[in-house]
Amino acid sequence: MAKISKVVKNNKRKVRVELWRARRLGAKKVINNPKSTIEEVDAAVLKLQKMPRDGSPIRVRNRCSQSGRTRGYLRKFGVSRIALRDLALQGQIPGVVKSSW
Repeated sequence: MAKISKVVKNNKRKVRVELWRARRLGAKKVINNPKSTIEEVDAAVLKLQKMPRDGSPIRVRNRCSQSGRTRGYLRKFGVSRIALRDLALQGQIPGVVKSSW
């Protein structure tokens, strides 16, 4: 089990990313636009730098929905490898069966 404080902190980051998404995209669009003037780009860079760090989607960590574990996370299922094995053995994931050959 992950520390509850880390899971809560990550959830707060997810909320903050959603709040700042439109403003960050607007600033990045100006920065990456080749037709923008140097002054516009500089202003957009300053605006982006003043935004909170936790508003960046890079700072959000994928976590297992069962245990909060970050390592061994499988995107397709949204859980860690350990939780996936437990759920698969219980038959709670449709189409996943234990391999045998």
